[in-house]
Amino acid sequence: MSSPIDQIRRYHTELTTIRQDIHANPELGLEEHRTADLVARKLEEWGIEVHRGVGGTGVVGVLRSGNGEATIGLRADMDALPIVEANDIPYRSRNQGMMHACGHDGHTTMLLGAARYLAETRAFNGTVNFIFQPGEEGVGGALAMLQDDLFARFPCNAVYGMHNRPGMPVGKYGISPGTAMAGGGFFDITITGKGAHGARPEESIDPVLVACHIGTALQSIVSRNVSPREVAVMSVTRVLSGDAYNVIPQTASMGGTVRTMKRETMALVEEGMRRIANGVASGFGATAEVDFRLIFAPLVNHEREFHAIADAAADLVGDANVNRAQAPAQASEDFAFMLEKVPGAYINLGNGDSASVHNHHYNFNDEAIPFGSALYARLVERQLPRGTE
Repeated sequence: MSSPIDQIRRYHTELTTIRQDIHANPELGLEEHRTADLVARKLEEWGIEVHRGVGGTGVVGVLRSGNGEATIGLRADMDALPIVEANDIPYRSRNQGMMHACGHDGHTTMLLGAARYLAETRAFNGTVNFIFQPGEEGVGGALAMLQDDLFARFPCNAVYGMHNRPGMPVGKYGISPGTAMAGGGFFDITITGKGAHGARPEESIDPVLVACHIGTALQSIVSRNVSPREVAVMSVTRVLSGDAYNVIPQTASMGGTVRTMKRETMALVEEGMRRIANGVASGFGATAEVDFRLIFAPLVNHEREFHAIADAAADLVGDANVNRAQAPAQASEDFAFMLEKVPGAYINLGNGDSASVHNHHYNFNDEAIPFGSALYARLVERQLPRGTE
């Protein structure tokens, strides 16, 4: 079986143009109207059945070949981040305050490249669902597609995703067995005290003081409530209160994120946070309200699908270029919610020597496009082989 990398490289220039166009026109989560339209038009151009508006701005392309009943889902994310781009490049973001700082422009393009290749070659027997997901960056895009009956409307025996990895050479892949990425939660704590003049603190119940004590006490959850055998991170990332130097405010708010490798650990941290916030606030005569939201489930690779995509990668570049024991990441990914519904796996591919993701100097490496597109294509050819009609 010849490598799809060479065939995909024939239209690498066109794919690069698509990627840079998406980069220049970033859209935030659940607002990817232009990107979704571009994706849909390209799929239609290549003769692929297109379904728009899945989960809001999501797009699903359906490609059938032969009479096989097996179905594979391939997923890419489309949204950008609210970051001001610092790159001096011809295709720099034209939308102020938005940029593709995580490579979703590249992920979308790689899946489009796989769609074009598979539509041209049809060297598989079954159905491929190309899932272009909106709103991955903490705004619930995966859940929106699932709530729109994604897998009832487009059944999948397995579903696969991919993410670029800065610092990993182009042409190499890495994947973690089992739990590969942390679940993520966001929290906000609102503290209500009693405002007063800054010169008369005895008349106040100072919410800033309460917030400081809560912030310190929250650090005990991981160190004293979570087993050392488990992984948990709790970070207070914002504290807001007051408008003047000489006024003790009435309220204060604080927020942050929690990352764990198990849903049970996330629940334990939430329980401890509510107990501490309410207890500390009560001790000062104040009140505290906790809003705790699970944004990402832990991402767990299923064993069969882990081997399927890792073996497909090795088929392309050799086993020495596939790290099958990559360390789990504390970052999160809402593709995890899809993996809770359908077996699947999530792999990284090298982005070369680039800035890290979520950085204003980040840029997806266009040289990685053929390696991502080809991996999806080879995976389909291996999992839905011709000759089984």
